[in-house]
Amino acid sequence: MELPGTKELSSTKQNIAIKKSINWQDFPWWFVGLVLVVIGTGYVIITQENFREAFGFIKAGISVTLTTTIFGFIFALVLGLLAGLSRISRSVFLRNLATFYVEFIRGIPMLVLIIFIALVGVPALVSLINQIGALLNNAGLTALAEPFTNMNIRDVPMNIRAIIALSVTYGAFLAEIFRAGIQSIDRGQMEASRSQGMSHWQAMRYVILPQAIRNVLPALGNDFVSMLKDSSLVSILAVRDITQVARLYSGHSFRYAETYTTLAILYLTLTVTLSLFVKSLERRYQNNVQS
Repeated sequence: MELPGTKELSSTKQNIAIKKSINWQDFPWWFVGLVLVVIGTGYVIITQENFREAFGFIKAGISVTLTTTIFGFIFALVLGLLAGLSRISRSVFLRNLATFYVEFIRGIPMLVLIIFIALVGVPALVSLINQIGALLNNAGLTALAEPFTNMNIRDVPMNIRAIIALSVTYGAFLAEIFRAGIQSIDRGQMEASRSQGMSHWQAMRYVILPQAIRNVLPALGNDFVSMLKDSSLVSILAVRDITQVARLYSGHSFRYAETYTTLAILYLTLTVTLSLFVKSLERRYQNNVQS
């Protein structure tokens, strides 16, 4: 026989348990605020002609922004991994060369580096390639020398120079991330791998690096999002990303409020979306490792 008030008491206990399970202090109100800002601005863009026209003009640069960021980050990962491995190498030459590269890049503002690499570094590289072609031509290797001697600085578009500049710049930052990740792995794992007959590079590839990458994955994701934002700096090279397109539109329309509000919300939407995508990849990678 059920005592009077038992159902009410049970329901009250369930409600208390539900309230305790929801910690409103830890609820991501900041994310809700960002979503509301994006939705509110999106509504304004749809309903107001000036904003709608600005968005229609600026959105043409989204593909350039994403392409520059993705390819720049891929090359930066390769360069950063090589530099990070060189930073902990036993070779004095490689260790000092990598340290010089990292400290040189970190000591110069990014905007200056982008201009320097695109307008000074890339032309110098093309000139070096032409000199190699001349040497091959003098050695009688005309067919092999032709691609080198015919290369012209005008053959390298600004989009490619922007990708190279971002790759070289971010490669230095990623090098420090990889170095820290590798050094965070206990040395005993390298010794244990070597005792099993692995070479140094086999142990690094199959044992150390997978664990190091797992440890630095959040930092790599953050740098990927940071590169998306810093890709706006390549507009100084007249690359038609969303920042450059917005500058061109505001320059002839004089609608600065509509243009730069739309631009800011576009960057906010892209960065938040990429951040969520990176976090989902991190969780999936962690689950795969644990399973």
